[in-house]
This record gives sequence, structure tokens and C-alpha cells, in this order.
Amino acid sequence: MIINTTINILGGLPDWNLAIHLLSKNHGEVDEPNNFQAYTAIKTTRSIERFERAINDTLIRFQQENIESLFAPPLLERGISPETRILLFWNASHNNDLLGYLNRNVYFPAFYSGRITIKSNEVMACIQELNKQKEIQSDGWADYTIEKVASKYLTLLGKFGLMEGSQTKTILHPNLDESLFVIFVYWLCAVAEKPNLLQSPWLEYAFSEKQTFVERLSQKKYAKYFDFSYTGDNLKIEPSRPYQEIYNDLSNSR
Repeated sequence: MIINTTINILGGLPDWNLAIHLLSKNHGEVDEPNNFQAYTAIKTTRSIERFERAINDTLIRFQQENIESLFAPPLLERGISPETRILLFWNASHNNDLLGYLNRNVYFPAFYSGRITIKSNEVMACIQELNKQKEIQSDGWADYTIEKVASKYLTLLGKFGLMEGSQTKTILHPNLDESLFVIFVYWLCAVAEKPNLLQSPWLEYAFSEKQTFVERLSQKKYAKYFDFSYTGDNLKIEPSRPYQEIYNDLSNSR
């Protein structure tokens, strides 16, 4: 596992429209790719370059072509919205080891236990424990760095639309609409390392209990998108549509 301070940078990103502009640039949809000032309130070149690296490495880097086919079309069409912030959360968590680790060990345990808030010292304790592990590639963070990363992690969850508030942040419970649910299922199939999806740590990102997730899978309206089998302790899903076509299929079904 590699841990870095990208969370600090993204937690301080004041204008998330820069992510959409950079994605458009990567897809060749921007006529003047270096004219960032026309697309963001961030004015200094140094700040833009710093944010650009973090965005490209974490928010809009796609480890598989299938994932890019899922996420790029809605991001480019809708821009920054509550729904696309969830897409960015999923993708960033897959790209950034520390973000995924903190989600797994701090955020989701709190989310699924019904807690209302997460405190910064909980995140700090998690990072301090991680910092002691020999297999972790880091620079041996000082307490000040750990404190800052912990604070920015909670801020970043707020930017993803998963928490709200300033001093005391409250955990929100996203509701995946039909399109977002289908995209999640396809994403889960792409990133899961084992065929039994009940064993995948990425299943937590559905924001619902496992049984509730399976019950939703069985609804008839989703039958045209995937086939699945469930035996109580084993869940397998087979997408029925090409990843490259799924967003158009979802858009046409509205």
C-alpha cells in the first residue's frame, strides 16, 4: 500500500468543475486545453498545477477501460452534481490506497452502524496505526501531517456529498437512483477481485445492507441490465450490456 497526502489537496479543492474541465481535456473536448482560468475560480498557475496532478491521479484516472466507459459519459454530460460526486467517490477510492483504507476502517463502520458523526481523532488514530506498518510506503508522517490529513479526509467526504456540516460533520445516507444503481453494479463487477461479490469490500459502496442490495437486484426493471444468481452466501452478477453502451441505454430508458 502506498499512502500520500493527495487527500489534503483534494480536500482543499475549491472548484470541482476543474475536474470536469480536465476530463474534457483528456477526451479532446476542450479547444484551449491550457486556458484553465476560463473554467475555474482558481487563478494561480501553481495552485492549478497542484490540483491538476491530484485530480488526474485520483478523481479521473481510470484503471480499466470499462470503468472509463461507465463514468466519463455522465461526468461529461452532467458535470458536478450529487450523482456524479458519488461516481468520483467510487473512482477515487479505487485509485487512492489511503482513501480506500480510511473508508473501509472509519467511514463505512460508522455508516453501517448507524452513527451520526465521525470525529477527526478517530481518523488520526487509524492513520497512526497504519503509519506503523512496515509494508506501508510513506515518509513516516509527523503528527501535524496526520492531523491535517485526518481533517481533510472528513472535508473530502463532505465534498463527495457523504457528510455535511462545518465543525461537527453529520453522516449522510445517499440514495442511488435507478441509473446510479445500475452503474454501481457494473462498476462492482469491474473492480471485484473475486467472483463471489458478497466477499468484495467494494460492495460496501452500495450504501445499503447486503440483503437490501440483493433484494433490489431482483427487481424486474433491472433484468435487462444484468443476470445474477444468489444462494445466500454467494452472489454472482453478469452484465448484459457492453460497458460502452450502458450510459446511453440508461439515458434512453428515462
